[in-house]
Amino acid sequence: MSEEVMGEAFSQEKYETAQTLNQTDKKCPMCDGTMNYDPASGDMLCQYCGYKMDLGEFEKAEEQSFLDAEKTANCNWGAEKKTVICKNCGAQTVYDALETAGECPYCGSNQVMEAFDDATMAPNGVCPFKIDKPNAIKRFVNWIKKKLFCPSDLKKSVGKKEKLDGIYLPYWTFDSQTESSYHAQYGKNRVVTVGSGKNRHTKVVTDWYSTNGHYSYFANDTLVIASTRHSKEMLSGIEPFNTESSVVYQPEFMSGFAAERYSIGIDDAWKTAKNKINGVLISRIESYIKSCTGADIVSGLSFTTKHYDITYKYLMLPVWMSSFEYKGKKYRFMINGQTGKIYGKTPVSPLRVLAAVLIGIAALIALSFIIRYM
Repeated sequence: MSEEVMGEAFSQEKYETAQTLNQTDKKCPMCDGTMNYDPASGDMLCQYCGYKMDLGEFEKAEEQSFLDAEKTANCNWGAEKKTVICKNCGAQTVYDALETAGECPYCGSNQVMEAFDDATMAPNGVCPFKIDKPNAIKRFVNWIKKKLFCPSDLKKSVGKKEKLDGIYLPYWTFDSQTESSYHAQYGKNRVVTVGSGKNRHTKVVTDWYSTNGHYSYFANDTLVIASTRHSKEMLSGIEPFNTESSVVYQPEFMSGFAAERYSIGIDDAWKTAKNKINGVLISRIESYIKSCTGADIVSGLSFTTKHYDITYKYLMLPVWMSSFEYKGKKYRFMINGQTGKIYGKTPVSPLRVLAAVLIGIAALIALSFIIRYM
């Protein structure tokens, strides 16, 4: 960002100076260059000479007691903009309030990583990137080439100009032991013969019964996005994440990547989690009733649920983000940085759609001739 643009941002926006960690920069012992986290190896990698530093083994992220959680309100950081000062070169960069810097855009140093302030909870776990940038780009190119109706010229040019950004997004996960009391109607189907003569036929009759009971279920790692800044459709499209493999948060994993703080607090996140668990319980209780009674259909299910031993994790999960432009329109996509799953929108070629329709019509005509001949 130029000084002129920075000055304009400072003068027009409310901003605050972020506190940064005293020392986060990992210096290469061979060339004194800046080292970043390398998803391919799981080590720190010097971006200048290629030297790797083993990070060793990390402990698994532990569940935290929900009842003991502090600072549960939503967090808006009290500023629309903030300035982050690099401890290595002194450069000042303006970011949105919820973004954190992974490295200085001027000197590449990691000494811009922010310290957690008193207004928020720090993450207790992270799922590190497993898919590196070259692998992510390769997966994206293969993904878009498999899109049947995507224009041919786009397929030939994709992957050459896109800028791929790696970012850790904030998520909450919740564990809960649930105990539900339910009441429902269930039906058993039977076939009966009615009528006589030419009007004699069979029909399905359903006999209905009432039932009530108790159902226990352990909800494990119910995932809730802690950000309001991204498309829920796209984020759902790249799920699931393997949150069971999360490890204790270490700043080394953030080196070379951006990160985002949560904007949805743990209380509101738990309300969302309960709704998701409720949806799972509907399906599971209906299946349970069918298995216990031999029912064919369940109707009018109602239940009340109590939650016990609620725990949570505040995790940083890895996502590659980018977009491409085609004929003046921008198309965004995301890649799961842990599994490589991709979701996004692509343009549609009318000619390819027309060709597919014509091929389908021709196939139906050919099939009808074959059936008639046989």
